Amino acid sequence: MVNQVLALLKEYTRMKAAMACLPLVAMFSWSCQKADEVVRPIEYKGPTSETYNQVTIYSDSAKTKLKLSAPVEQQLQNGDILYPKGMYITFYEEEKPTTIITAKYGKYDKAKDQYFARNDVVVRNVVKEEQLNTEELFWERQKQSIFTDKFVRITSKEEVVTGVGLTAKQDFSDYTLKQFSGSFVLKQ
Repeated sequence: MVNQVLALLKEYTRMKAAMACLPLVAMFSWSCQKADEVVRPIEYKGPTSETYNQVTIYSDSAKTKLKLSAPVEQQLQNGDILYPKGMYITFYEEEKPTTIITAKYGKYDKAKDQYFARNDVVVRNVVKEEQLNTEELFWERQKQSIFTDKFVRITSKEEVVTGVGLTAKQDFSDYTLKQFSGSFVLKQ
């Protein structure tokens, strides 16, 4: 009888040890399954290349029409281009600069074939001595136009004009304000 009791105690101890290990085995298999679910390849969405002190010149019949320069240019996989440290665009007519656009941030959207400038955007018409200041500006190269829906300030020799929204030729030779808000004369 003592042998039977000892055998039962051994069996009980083995079952107790197996029951104690069962939650650990279940937890281990569950954690492994979760790890497999969580680990997925991450798609890289950053720049594919980065160029420093970049200069791009567009010409027609061997005459410079436009010069775009930037301290940093980042090419993305979808064809978009970022100018995270600013961009400078100079338009030329007969080899002379007519208009200069500067901004602290720029982007080219390939799908729309459109440039976007943001943060302290300045458009200077060198010929007319006029300057546009705004916080955001779009440039459509094919339509040769610039536009914004943001606040604008246009300064000339004689006056300062303010408003919200603007469409203009890319050389800023002719423009239309969407919503005029005021003007004041600088000289009398």
